Formats: sequence, C-alpha cells, structure tokens
Amino acid sequence: MLYRDEAIVLRTHKLGEADRIITLLTRQHGRVRAVAKGVRRTTSRFGSRLEPFTHVDLQLAEGRNLDTITQAETLTPFSKGLGLDYDRYTAGTVMLETADRLVSEEREPSVQQFLLLVGGLRAMVAGEHAPGQVLDSYLLRSLAVAGWAPSFDHCARCGTEGPHRWFNPSMGGVVCATCRVPGSASPSPETLALLGALLAGDWAVVDVAPARNLKEASGLVAAFLAWHLERALKSLVYVER
Repeated sequence: MLYRDEAIVLRTHKLGEADRIITLLTRQHGRVRAVAKGVRRTTSRFGSRLEPFTHVDLQLAEGRNLDTITQAETLTPFSKGLGLDYDRYTAGTVMLETADRLVSEEREPSVQQFLLLVGGLRAMVAGEHAPGQVLDSYLLRSLAVAGWAPSFDHCARCGTEGPHRWFNPSMGGVVCATCRVPGSASPSPETLALLGALLAGDWAVVDVAPARNLKEASGLVAAFLAWHLERALKSLVYVER
C-alpha cells in the first residue's frame, strides 16, 4: 500500500552498499523509519532530498519492518541555511535529536511535535533571534507537548502560587520552601521570568535578557531535558552554551 506524507529527515544510516535507512518525523504518521534504495549512488534520483534537516513531501510503500521511499520532493531545504552557521547548525542538530527521542513510538501520530519542529527550524534559519534562545524555547515547548510542561510560577508539587526561589527538574519546575528537596537549584528571579518567556515565546523579554540570565536559563533547560529523557543528548555537548 502506498501513502503520502510530509516529513522532516531526522537522521540517516547506511544500509548495504548503496541504500540508507532514513528516520523521519512525519506529519500524519509520527516517527517512521524507511529505506531509500540506491540513494548513495551518484545516479540516485533522490539526490540531497533525504539529508537531515530537509523538509520533504514523500510517497512511501508500506513494508513489514521498514517502509520504502518511492518518491521525494523537497519542500524546505533547512540544511542550506543552517550549514553556513556553526552555532545554528549544532543547535538544529539538538532539535532533531530531541524530536527523535520524544516521539519514540513509531507510527504514533504526533502532529504538534512535527509542527513545532518545522517552526523551530524555520526560526533558526531566519536568524531573527539568537540560536541558543531559539533552541531553549523549542526544548521547553517540545517537553510541554510531550506532557512535561515545567512550572515557573506555581509550586510544581503543592501548587502554591509563587514567586518561589527553588527549582528542581525532578519535581517539575519551581518549588516552594516547604516542598524543596536537597539539591534544588536557586536561580535568580530574572532567570525564572526568562524561562517563562522562553516557554511562552515572549521574544520581547528574551531578546533583552542579560547574558548571565541566559546562561543560567540554558543550564536549567538542559537539566530539565536530561531528567525527563533519562540521559543527556549526545549533540548537546557541541552547542556553545
């Protein structure tokens, strides 16, 4: 059976002498792994349309274990814009790995994650905001879509209205003095306000934030992400934080 869908290429693996396994985040079918036959040959009709970061329209044939890509048409070549800037490229790589990890079940529709990734890559290429802050905003939003929305105003445990001075990734965000546990961080009030702005997409606040608050916020976002994914992302170590 053939079907069509649009997708973002997340990663690729070599298969045999000329093929590749392409991991995709599709709009309607969620995470899909498919074979692109002959794609590594110079005469391949797919060309560079199945490289990471590419937004493509695909036709696929269903298979028992892996689907097979039969047609591919480029919609948006995000890799061209990201490949010219190291910071944006590495931040974009983290976005792809995050999407791959958060949408772990194959063929489970995840339209929100797909749209969020497309929007995040589009913002990264546009260059209107710093790549680190686009990445942090994407990470917080993708976690929220996955069901792990952090709390930056009410206590994540008892719900008491803030402001609160303690933050703990394992408890879901800020916690009050009564609920805090040993090892909780104590970020500045300005950093907590910045985190809330990153989650809400309030760029008027984010773009004027001091460097010290941006750095502190990035560290908390990374800790929150690592806790819920149960391990740190491999690509995150290459990002200048």
